[in-house]
Amino acid sequence: MAIRWISIVLMLAMMGAQPLTGVARAAEPQVPVLWDAKERLPKPDLSALPRLRFLTTTDFPPFNFLDGAGRLSGFHIDLARAICAELGIAEKCQIQALPWAELEGALQKGEGEAIIAGIAATAESRSKYAFSRSYLQFPARFIMPRTKALTEPIFDRLRGKRVGVVAGSAHERMLRDYFGTVQVVPFDRPEALYDDLKAGKVDAAFGDGMRFAFWLGGSDAAACCRFAGGPYLAPEYLGSGMAIATRADDPVLAAAFDYALQEISVEGIFAEFYLRYFPVSFF
Repeated sequence: MAIRWISIVLMLAMMGAQPLTGVARAAEPQVPVLWDAKERLPKPDLSALPRLRFLTTTDFPPFNFLDGAGRLSGFHIDLARAICAELGIAEKCQIQALPWAELEGALQKGEGEAIIAGIAATAESRSKYAFSRSYLQFPARFIMPRTKALTEPIFDRLRGKRVGVVAGSAHERMLRDYFGTVQVVPFDRPEALYDDLKAGKVDAAFGDGMRFAFWLGGSDAAACCRFAGGPYLAPEYLGSGMAIATRADDPVLAAAFDYALQEISVEGIFAEFYLRYFPVSFF
């Protein structure tokens, strides 16, 4: 199997070595840092841009949703506004919510300039869109009972442990490929996996860090468990994360988003948004 750059980080994490700069690996969850503060991206001149309309949806909390007063809210909404402020075009910016199925058509018809709604950057989607760099990735994580949670290096310490994972998922493939010494226990439903973890029928669960974070912070978990080891970033299994999409013929705007996103990260604004919407960090 070809091991890409980020997979090397994964293997280093499993062996307890230090990862490359800019990729979170510490055992304790933290704010993700996906931008190199030493890289200086050119500030774009968008003075000729008549307006910047972000298209999103209302049904993907905590990224985009309607709050109790019916206002469009969420991580993506705050991020879009911060991008506009960083680019100095706040007065030209608008955010419009549409059904997911209508986003692509609206962008192509010129009814918006960018989509900020979690469209995955894949080989197929890159034929339709130009993308910013990823601003948020979704690591795989282990969770274990609080009193038994391991810290890095955990690869050898997991040997022979019963580890639950959702059957047929990318996380199951990743678990089998990279943690081949564990006893893999597939589950049809996440709820059944959580129940068996709480009951001590499996030693650990492996899966999407963000979904785990919401479960850990909810009442159903009853403070039973915590993250153990990781986080593990592997785009060949889990995708490249979230990026902002523009029309394929507008790479200049995508590059402008890169500049704004880096500045937002360096200034600590991204960290503020992340902790606001993800109080149980999945990094």
